[in-house]
Formats: sequence, structure tokens, C-alpha cells
Amino acid sequence: MSGSDNPYNGSFGNQMTATTSFGAALEPAAATGSYITETTTANFAKDVIEESRKQPVLVDFWAPWCGPCKQLTPVLEKVINEAKGRVRLVKMNIDDHPSIAGQLGIQSIPAVIAFVNGRPADGFMGAVPESQIQQFIDRIAGPAGADEAAEIEAVVAEAAELLAAGNINEAAQLYGAVMQADPENAKALAGMAECMIAANQHQRAREILTELPEELAKDAGIQAVLMKLEQIEEARKLGDPVALERELAANPDDHEARIKLAKIRNVEGRRDEAADHLLLIMRKDRAFDDDGARRQLLQFFEVWGFKDPATVAARRKLSAMLFS
Repeated sequence: MSGSDNPYNGSFGNQMTATTSFGAALEPAAATGSYITETTTANFAKDVIEESRKQPVLVDFWAPWCGPCKQLTPVLEKVINEAKGRVRLVKMNIDDHPSIAGQLGIQSIPAVIAFVNGRPADGFMGAVPESQIQQFIDRIAGPAGADEAAEIEAVVAEAAELLAAGNINEAAQLYGAVMQADPENAKALAGMAECMIAANQHQRAREILTELPEELAKDAGIQAVLMKLEQIEEARKLGDPVALERELAANPDDHEARIKLAKIRNVEGRRDEAADHLLLIMRKDRAFDDDGARRQLLQFFEVWGFKDPATVAARRKLSAMLFS
């Protein structure tokens, strides 16, 4: 799914163009060299010690006359820029600023020392190959992609909280940004579809979830949203809930009308009420529609999710009924 044909592009007006910035892992890469600075003896504490409490900092001790330094510099800077902020590189000319290198016991250059949480953590000397520098950074900062994956997960969780609180546009912005960074993120796809449903854009919600790769389409969260869309479409055909309530007032044992009303209440978001209608049928007649009320309730659970308060409450009542 490319950025040009993603169905979420442009939805909810300009607020869903995925322009929200929520951390380095999902922001556009900074300009080349923005992860590389020079420091002095006076600024070393600020540029290295303090900064390393936020993220790993590599210090490259070098000198203009050093031949191996000239070999290492382009390779080291290339790897640093490709790391896109996982670590920072601070360069220190020991001819101009010899005291720090002396304090660290550095006797030959180039020497690269990694600082983490304000302290030297690891290092290497000499013009080592690119692969060795990459391994060094992975050892210091963790494997490539780990930080981005963790941040994406955090953003998806934040979007889910916003959606649950009714902040549809803000949630959609975050889901959209995640989909820009990871177009096949199942949680973001399902969440964006939920935003569409909340905005009564059911067809667009379905478009987001169609023609997905086979394995992605099997994701439980995506399947739950598709089932929710089916429940909404079915409920639209079940008639007027007020008329159904009148029928039940006249005949409380009209289980067919009660199931219809439960389905309507479900898509209205009145989940506890929907569950109670089905539980009432089960108490009165488990054989109705071949235990259809229980089967319908289990379908509701699939869409609501295991931790949803309505699921938790209804499961408790169901267990009490079945095992009392």
C-alpha cells in the first residue's frame, strides 16, 4: 500500500495528513550531518556527558595530521547518519583540546569512545571497517529498528486512548503517521478503520481493510473491525428499535425481537444493554435458535475485545449463569 493510494490520505480534512510529529523514530530523517557535531574542552560536559544521559554519544578523538583518522572519518560519519539518531557523534581535535583524551588514557588515534548515561561504556581504535562500526553501534544502542518499533507501539497505544476518549481526529492523525512509517502495521490499520467507523464513514473503513496481504488480513484486530462493519450493516436492516421495544413490552418472550434489539444496541455503543438482552434470553430459553443468544454474545466479545469493560462484565454474568 503506497502513500499515494492509502485510503486514509485526506480523510477527516487536513487533520489526517499524518503531519503530527511525535518523536524521532517517525519523523523525517534529519539533514545529513545533524547527528554530528564538534566539541571543545569547555563544552565537553554539555555536549557529551549531559547528552549521553538522553542517548548514546560516540566521541571521535582525531587530529588533522592523522592518516588513519582521514580513512575512518567518512566511513564513521556515513554509519552515524544512516543510524538516524540512534546515536550521536561528537568530534574532538586532540591537537586543540588534548586534556580530555589525556584523562581517558588515549595514546593513539583515531579512538572512538561511547558514552552512555554520563560514563564511558565502550570504544575502539584504528580505522576499522564499516561493518565493525555498525556492530559497535548495535551493541551500544541496540539493534537497528528496536527504538522505532517501541515508539510506534507507544504511538499506537496513545492513538487508541484518544479514540476511546472520542478524540477521533487526533487519534486518526497518529494512526496515519504510523501507517506512513509502517504501512502494514495491523493495529494502525484497524485503528484507522475504527476512526472511520466513528465518523460514520463505513465504506472508507472497509476500503482500508480490503486487498491486504493474506497474513495481514488474518490479524485478529482487523478481523474484529470487519466483523464490526458486518454487524453495523446487519443492524441497519433490523427495523426500528422503538418498535422492537414495544413488541417486547407486549411480549417479553419474543426472543427474536430481543436479539434484533441487542444487535441494534450493540452498534449504538450500548454494549452492556446489548449483552443483558442476550443474557436474558439465555436465562429463559437456552435452546432458542440452537443457543443463538450465547453465540451472538461471543461474537460481540470478539469485536469488543477481551479487556473491554462490557466484555468483562458480561463474561462474569455468563460464567455465573453457566456454572452456578
